[in-house]
Parts: sequence; structure tokens; C-alpha cells
Amino acid sequence: MDTLEQRYALLKPDITVYGPQDDVVRPAVALFHGCGGMREHIHIYAQAVADLGVRAYVVDSFKPRGWDRKFAVSLICTGAVMQGYERSGDVLAVMWGLKQSGLVDMSKVILCGFSHGGWSIMDLMTEKLDKPGASKLKDPDPALAEVAGIFLVYPYINFPARSNRKKWVRAPKTFAVLAEKDHLTPFKHSGKIFDNIKAGGAQVDILSLDASHAFDEKDNKGMVMSFSEEAMHLSMDALVGFVKTTFAMSAEPEKLAM
Repeated sequence: MDTLEQRYALLKPDITVYGPQDDVVRPAVALFHGCGGMREHIHIYAQAVADLGVRAYVVDSFKPRGWDRKFAVSLICTGAVMQGYERSGDVLAVMWGLKQSGLVDMSKVILCGFSHGGWSIMDLMTEKLDKPGASKLKDPDPALAEVAGIFLVYPYINFPARSNRKKWVRAPKTFAVLAEKDHLTPFKHSGKIFDNIKAGGAQVDILSLDASHAFDEKDNKGMVMSFSEEAMHLSMDALVGFVKTTFAMSAEPEKLAM
């Protein structure tokens, strides 16, 4: 079991940063990939965020652990290894790292998760983080989980995701992009979970798309999962809009006072 510092030290070499390369304290978006590992579309979303003048941090949870695509698909996507609760420690550790950098306005951070990444973020929201061992960390800090917003793209919320049975202990502004043809978490089930989260006090907005799970992965050309350029653009536009409204960005990016 790691400390926050140890977990961040593991992840840091494989975090890709997009956005202004300066010493100005800025808002940030941290992006977490799905169970199949890092894919091209995560970087495309990050660049769209960076174009707003916001820093985007793309976190690879698997490469630092020596896990390749084959390992991820066969063991992580099947739930045998690294469930959302276990990976939630990565999310918290990245928040610790952003705070330590001195480059991020910690009152303006959005967590963005795709599928398994969304599962991990949502599991973190159910955790009080008030004792050693929570989120598989020796020193979890609940203050680090207090974020401005959460953006979720076809999040996995089926068994054994904690949001099925546990209430969120935080109520960040939340936006979920749901695929109506999602074979991993039925669309209606996702709707019920987010209704419960909304009832718990969180502001929840949902964009429903006529698409499959992982609609933004260009390699998906099958019957179950299929790439949709239209859906991807709509999802990216939603993220850009969510960032703008959450961070109250009313000026042009280059003129923003941050």
C-alpha cells in the first residue's frame, strides 16, 4: 500500500501535460483512460481543453505498472485486476501531485474519466477517506477529493462499482456522457444511478448519445463497439462547454486572468 507521495511518484513519469508551459497558476483537468489503457482519443480531448488556456493532465495508470494492452484487455477489462476502487487511489494521488506543483488552482479542478476511469472517479466520491487504507492508500486526504467538477464519458457503473450501493459523500458538479447502446452498463441503469447521485445533492447533467461504449476509439469497428465521429465531437463539445461553465470562463483564453 502506497502513500500519496509514493503513488504520485509512480504515475508522474507517464503523465502527459497539455496547455501553457509557464509558471502561471491555472485551472486544470485531469483525464483518466478506460480499462484498455491509454488510447489516442484521450489526448485529443486533452488538447481541446488546453486550447481554452487550461492545463490538461493525461494520466496513464497502466504503463507505470508494466501493463500492456493485452494485459489490460484480458485482466482489467474483465474485472480480475485493478477494479475502480483500487484505481481511485491514482486519482487522489494525482490531485496530491497537482497541489504540490504549485501550478494549479486547486479550487478549479475537473476530473474526467472514460469507462474504467469514470468508475474510479465515481468510487472515489463514495469514500470518506478518513482512515488509512481507504482508496488503497496509507494516508488518504479527503480534502484532495473536493473538486469543482466531474466529467464522465460512458462510465462503467455496473457491478461491482460502489455507486450502485453507496451514496456519494461529496456533491461536485457532474456531467455524464452516456451511450444509449452501451453493452457494459445498460443506459437505463446508468440513468437510475445518476438520479440517485442527483438526489444526494449533486448537480447532474446528462448527454445521451445514439452510440456504443467507447464510441470515440477509432479502432472500434464491430457490432458491439463502434467508432462514431459525430458522437465523439458532441462529447468533446460537451467537455469544452463544461470546462467553460465550471471555471466561469467568460473571456478569450489568452486574456483570462488566472
